[in-house]
This record gives sequence, structure tokens and C-alpha cells, in this order.
Amino acid sequence: MRELAFALEYEPGCNRVADTLADHPDARIRSLSLHATAECLWRVDHATGEPAALEAIEDAFLTADYYADCLATGDCGAVQTTRVLEHAEDTLVLYSYWERTANCASVPHIALEHLGTGVLFETRHEGRHYTWRIIHSGEGDAGAFFDDLEAAVGDCARMEMLRTADAEPSGRESAADASELPPEQDAALRAAVEHGYYESPRAVDVGDLADHLDVPRSTLTYRLRRAEEFLAKRYVADEQFVSESSQPL
Repeated sequence: MRELAFALEYEPGCNRVADTLADHPDARIRSLSLHATAECLWRVDHATGEPAALEAIEDAFLTADYYADCLATGDCGAVQTTRVLEHAEDTLVLYSYWERTANCASVPHIALEHLGTGVLFETRHEGRHYTWRIIHSGEGDAGAFFDDLEAAVGDCARMEMLRTADAEPSGRESAADASELPPEQDAALRAAVEHGYYESPRAVDVGDLADHLDVPRSTLTYRLRRAEEFLAKRYVADEQFVSESSQPL
């Protein structure tokens, strides 16, 4: 089994959901399930955030001109249905079903074409960043998948590779992967430490650091957040491993 992880960073005006999340930076959307055939796609998504953010996210899903997962830049004629399964004060659960046309493209459909059936998808959407994690058999042509994806995205989004490796059978990654962050996240974290972003009080704020690195503020925030998540999970996993190893046999 192989794992591919990458992020699409959408330009303003190219994706209604990305624009909405950019306006509500504390909101998140993650997929609970995502399935696709050659003709259709259906998924369940879980959004969290303040009430105003959830209202805006629901409106984006229900009233957008075309389905959020479609990589077309305009209405491609697809038939879509979105239903609200739950809407509480801080939680929104949405079911979406999309029947594509010949003019439609999406990450799952491009993956099916190049990586075959039996592909698993996991997504997380925050701000303008849409992160995909794909598990597949290892067969197929991953290079052709990324080439077609980049062509379909065009100028609407920038693609950032995060990981490509053998999928681990357990929740603990191999020692070879344990010390590795994606290069962009590694560079962001090192710059943040070097320039005093983690000092108290901070010697530099995220805006100034983004200017120094010549990247958008949202991009730097995303990279630091992902790097911090990686390190926090690694720390907890290592602590658990030490604790388990020290128990008597």
C-alpha cells in the first residue's frame, strides 16, 4: 500500500468553500467518508467552528454555482445534492452527492483513472488549504495522477507535496519517517525559531515572518500549524512507546 499526501492552496475566488474558510480562519472541515465511482461522488463532511462560520459554510455548500470538489472553474452541468445531517452550535455535518459530466474533474476521479479502484481518501480543509491523503494499492501511475491533477487545477490553486511513502500498518510511523517534515514545513518552522516567533514575547509576528519568507500569511500559518501538529503527535506517540516499552513482560 502507498500513501500520497498533498495540499491545494486555492487562489481567492476559485473555490467558494476555500473563500469562506479564509474568512473564518478558526473553522475546519474534515471528511468522515468519501467514495467515488467513474460517474459520481458522495461524501460526508464534519465542520467545526463558531456559529457564524458554520452558517457561512452551510450556505457555501448549499448555494454555490457548482460542487466544491469539482476542479472546473465554472458550472460544468453536474447534478449535485447536499443535505444537512446535523447543525449544532459548534458542529455541522453535511452529506453531498455529485453526478459528474464529461466536463467535470475532481481529485477522486483523477485518482481512480490513474491509481485504480479501492482507493481511500481523507481530506481536511482549513483556510485556502485543502489537504488530501490518499491510500492506494501501489499500482498505477502516481506521476500521471499528479500531472493530470496539476493540469486540472490550472491557475486556481498551487499544489504542495506533503508526503509519498509506503503506508504504515499501524498508527506509528517508521523511524525513517519520524524525523522528516515536508521541506516547506521544515523551512517555515526553522525560520520561526530563528527569528523568535516562539519566544515570549514574540520577536516577530506571523505577518512579518511571512514577508521575510516571501509567502502569503495564510500559507505560513498553515505550514506552521501542520508542523506543530506533526511534532505534537510525534511527541505523544514517543511517550506512549516509552511507557509501553517500560512495562514488565
